[in-house]
Order: sequence, then structure tokens, then C-alpha cells
Amino acid sequence: MTDIFSHADEKTWTPTPDGNRRRVLVHTDELMMVEFAFDKGGVGALHSHPHVQASYVAEGRFEVTIDGRSEILEAGSSFIVPSNLVHGVKALEAGRLVDSFAPYRADFLA
Repeated sequence: MTDIFSHADEKTWTPTPDGNRRRVLVHTDELMMVEFAFDKGGVGALHSHPHVQASYVAEGRFEVTIDGRSEILEAGSSFIVPSNLVHGVKALEAGRLVDSFAPYRADFLA
């Protein structure tokens, strides 16, 4: 069993391949929560994965594209990405996303 309580200041930021950063906050085999930080203009490149993803815009403004449809989301907004749909984001200003993945992303723990 992994920790059931998590303190963000105890978690390490990891650079992402697209130039942003992430830190895994908490996870089990069934669910994972990850915080992503973007500088203004930062891009989360279009990609897909088998995990269902639910995301909360904690800070900033993002252009979010899911399955060819784009929308501008601000702090307090959220979105969901069904399994295997192509999606990505662009930070219109510096910001943070808090993403949940089901099941967990083993690749984020390597």
C-alpha cells in the first residue's frame, strides 16, 4: 500500500519530455493524482493513453484540445479525457493542472 496522505512540499518535481514539470502526489494501483506545472506558452503535446484522465485547472489559463475539439479553460474549470482519445494543452499563462488517472500511470513512477 502506498501512502494515504500526501504533502506536496515533500514531493519532487520531475521534468517532462515536453519541457514542463510534474510531481506524483499520491497513487494506488487503481488511481493516481499528479500535479503538472507549465510556464506561459508551455505545451503538453498531443498524445493518447489507455488511462481515463480527469483534470482540474488549479491555476492559469489553458487551451485544451480533446479529440480535435478545443476550449479555453481557466482556474476552477475541469475536463475529462476518455481512454485513448488524443488530447493536449497549451498554457496561455503560467499555470498548474491537477490530473487524476485510472488506473495509475506506471510510466510516471519509473
